[in-house]
Amino acid sequence: MHRFTTPWGDLELTRFPAEPREQLRAWDAADDYLLRHLAEQGEPAGEIVVAGDRWGALTTALARWRPTQISDSFLGQQATRANLRRNAPEAQARLLSTQDTPPERIDVLLVRVPKSLALLEDQLHRLAPAVHPGTVVIGTGMVSEIHTSTLRLFERIIGPTRTSLAVRKARLILCTPAPEALPAGPNPWPLRYTLPDGIGPVSGRTVTNHAGVFCADRLDIGTRFLLQHLPARTGPDRVIDLGCGNGVVGTAAALANPASEVLFVDESHQAVASAEATFRANADPATKAEFLVADALTTIPPGSADLVLNNPPFHSHRATTDSGARHMFASARAALRPGGELWVIGNRHLGYHLRLRNLFGNCEVVASDPKFVVLRAVKG
Repeated sequence: MHRFTTPWGDLELTRFPAEPREQLRAWDAADDYLLRHLAEQGEPAGEIVVAGDRWGALTTALARWRPTQISDSFLGQQATRANLRRNAPEAQARLLSTQDTPPERIDVLLVRVPKSLALLEDQLHRLAPAVHPGTVVIGTGMVSEIHTSTLRLFERIIGPTRTSLAVRKARLILCTPAPEALPAGPNPWPLRYTLPDGIGPVSGRTVTNHAGVFCADRLDIGTRFLLQHLPARTGPDRVIDLGCGNGVVGTAAALANPASEVLFVDESHQAVASAEATFRANADPATKAEFLVADALTTIPPGSADLVLNNPPFHSHRATTDSGARHMFASARAALRPGGELWVIGNRHLGYHLRLRNLFGNCEVVASDPKFVVLRAVKG
């Protein structure tokens, strides 16, 4: 837990899930810069919307004004709930996902610039109709996160834009709403493309990607490699696509074995919406499927799965960490039946085989190339 001093008091903040061995804070200099700038303008008034608040630092600091948070991240939402309970138990902040309808009117719009430029574009398109000439619009991010293309999006979709001086490697984006200044054009998201040949049952199929999903405009090479080496199984298996992204892996498993039941799980609302659209467009209607936004497989009944397919992340925003992968592997083991299998695709240098061997007591290399390795671990 870390103390965050804001213009409206000190907060005790954590990320979610809490990771004792990690020293990653739930706030940074960009959050601090935005709040101090906002306080200098006087007390905020009206409908406050906080978009992209990573771990709830902004929402918790502004809790007395009952802000609306809009987030793609289930983990970020859970962190926000925990931080609100700890610091502002009487607060009535509203937490929405990026798939929910935003408020009809926004008087203060605070945007934590996401890593994905596509997600920012989609968010601004969705929020712009609620912005009016008097809306205060402030974006924030670290200097390394704000580029000319970032400013152009604000300028094109919201209005004239300038940046602040950098403070502790953070910068503000100050935008004056001018809805009639420039035609923003249509929102290009979600994006659809056709998969290449040579990747098994999903060859030539159409994939749907909502903004912010990893490799939204093409099939990434790691997933391509996994698709070429998926296990051949038949019968009524319960299969889980863990960290499903656009759902192409789980959809491939469903096409290869229509008698299976597939659960698509991701902590990203955008990803799960993409996976459902991809599955519905390609799979046999008789194949059962569920779609879940969740913290890995922590809510899945123990011993209920036959096969888990996983392409784990190794970043948490700007930080490189394997905590997400370790958490996924442990939750997958708990969800598997005895004899159930976890298949993992990862970069060779990440050393996932050591983690899996320690956790499962076994790990087999199914396939490898100079960059990637497909691993199989069996629950005893």
